[in-house]
Amino acid sequence: MAHKALATSRTPALIIYLLDVSASMEDELNGRPRIDIVMDCLSAALQQMVFRSTKGGQVSPRYRIAIFAYSDDVYDILDGVRTIDEVASLGMPELGTLRGTDTAKGFLEVEKLLKQELPHIGDSPAPLVCHMTDGEYTDDDPEPIVRRIMDMACADGRVLVENIFISDDILDEDIDDPTEWRGVTSGSELSNPYAEKLRALSSKLPESYQTIMRESGYSLEKDALMLLPGQSAELIEMGFVMSGATPTA
Repeated sequence: MAHKALATSRTPALIIYLLDVSASMEDELNGRPRIDIVMDCLSAALQQMVFRSTKGGQVSPRYRIAIFAYSDDVYDILDGVRTIDEVASLGMPELGTLRGTDTAKGFLEVEKLLKQELPHIGDSPAPLVCHMTDGEYTDDDPEPIVRRIMDMACADGRVLVENIFISDDILDEDIDDPTEWRGVTSGSELSNPYAEKLRALSSKLPESYQTIMRESGYSLEKDALMLLPGQSAELIEMGFVMSGATPTA
């Protein structure tokens, strides 16, 4: 699957964010609550999309965004899909944390949205789902739902699934410089069983995305998967940068 379609105002890219807001997201990372870091990184990624969509001072609708937050239930933060210029005018919402981690319920909402959207995708880039979590699900196993999502496709290729896993128990070594990190591959040694599961539920990084990531200063290799170990704020930011790395025209 090529994943080479360009995001334009006529063929916008659909990006769906699925954010874990369980109670553990209040735990600190680098001296700050994880949820605060995540929202800052998401805000920065959306600002980068605005920059990539701006010509002559006008923001073109090159991206379409949906944001779901999940805990024991699922919350549609933007009340549907919004264009990037609409998101820019609305500003970032504030998210609080709740209790459990019903990941399956979150992905069911994503699947429902994709079923509505895919018949109208046309020549737009394949949609991307960016899932951020900091722990294993507390309810049903989400794997069957995620695999159905990964089998969905449009003319540009299959739906891409990216996972940002906030944990310091994924890799044997710390990543001192995210810009020099080569990424997680199918052969990488992972020390966390849930990270291994998420790796199996992460798409391969398309070559077109790899090119954009390299232009952004990162060094991911061609066999990297769309799995980011959120050991630090810099790596979480890298994950959100990846979510918006659709090639544009």
